[in-house]
Amino acid sequence: MSDTVTLSRTLRLPSLVIFGLAYLTPLIVLGIFGVIASQTSGASASAYLLALIAMLFTANSYGRMAAAFPVAGSAYTYVRKTIDGRVGFLVGWATMLDYLFLPMVIWLIGGSYLQAQFPAVPIAVWIIGFIVLTTVLNIVGIKVADRVNLILMSFQILVIAFFVVLSLSDVFSTGGAAGLVSATPFTGVDANLIAIGGGAAVAAYSFLGFDAVTTFTEETIDPRRTVPKAIMLIALIGGGIFVVVAYAVQLVHPGGVFENSDAAAFEIARRIGGHLFGAIFLAALVIAQFTSGIAAQAAGSRLLFAMGRDGVLPRRFFGKLSARFHTPVLSILAIAVIGLVAIVMDVSTSTSFINFGAFLAFIMVNVSVIVYWAQQRRGGNHLGVMLYLVCPIIGVLVIGFLLTQLDIHAVVLGSIWLVIGAIILAFTTKGFRKQPSDLAVDSVEMS
Repeated sequence: MSDTVTLSRTLRLPSLVIFGLAYLTPLIVLGIFGVIASQTSGASASAYLLALIAMLFTANSYGRMAAAFPVAGSAYTYVRKTIDGRVGFLVGWATMLDYLFLPMVIWLIGGSYLQAQFPAVPIAVWIIGFIVLTTVLNIVGIKVADRVNLILMSFQILVIAFFVVLSLSDVFSTGGAAGLVSATPFTGVDANLIAIGGGAAVAAYSFLGFDAVTTFTEETIDPRRTVPKAIMLIALIGGGIFVVVAYAVQLVHPGGVFENSDAAAFEIARRIGGHLFGAIFLAALVIAQFTSGIAAQAAGSRLLFAMGRDGVLPRRFFGKLSARFHTPVLSILAIAVIGLVAIVMDVSTSTSFINFGAFLAFIMVNVSVIVYWAQQRRGGNHLGVMLYLVCPIIGVLVIGFLLTQLDIHAVVLGSIWLVIGAIILAFTTKGFRKQPSDLAVDSVEMS
């Protein structure tokens, strides 16, 4: 390992968008379709549309900050640069809930799908297989993982397209062309604004990860322009897919009543395409988890690297890059080890507190943009009021509302995690009297 090795700039806009979409896992719209349709009484398209509009405000803020501070670290870096290093540490610590444990959940869900299909094989075998494959790809480097993501994402998008086409064909065969145009997927069956708002809070979870590409800033060519574009494109493309799929599938099954809402998409897949398409759909879900795992582990390792390089995590372990692969190998391995916990966890427990950290980070990034706008204004640089003040304020309000929709277990576990982070911060800063270590690399080459 070498302290002087730097991350290699190889990523362009298409690669960043692919990574971001892989992290989002577009197929998740089908995985949780039944849950949202049930909550909104069949107005799932409206729930996703509302969630898309809401998330675009925060996507704008991530883009503003990525252009202003084009270094790895995401929300952690933006807050420490604009507000305070101690607050930045706590935001980074909260973000670690998402970045460290999301790969574990992804691998667990993938293992659960496969065990359901092959019950004779222990789930631990599938989980370890996921971890080994994604870890090797991420260690070898972003460029290799980029190619693998492109292939697997293409298959995932193809399955989604087939699902939509088969859904529309099913509707056309029974109701003709007129059946393809309906307001029902937006209005539902006796749906109301409260139900749609609650559904949007759940649907917003599908967008978690659009910000992950900011952790690849130091591996991106011309990051000041490329990263903000990528963030907005990921949110728009992902949200567009969610709305279109929800609309098409809701046409096939109006309303929100299912025998099993958790497996509603499987029921619909078998109805519109038979058992063969049901099997293909299951394969696509597993592949979606694999591609999402690659992106999630890569993004999490970059956050650990940034915090290790700053000295707020052990620099000798987390702040090093491989001289051979130019990747944070030890940080990647750390996330792999954490992922092994999935063997003894269940999905509901492991996902209960992830969103707490994500939503807190979203709020603080919006606040960072507001503070940055005020700082620049005092320095004589008058930035746009709409993009740097109005949109972030709306973002704070919207994400604040979503945070209140988390169940009590998420809030309690997330709060405990924050208290642990505060204790560590108090110890490393001598009772909060000094700032955490500064960035080891405050300026990076923009070419």
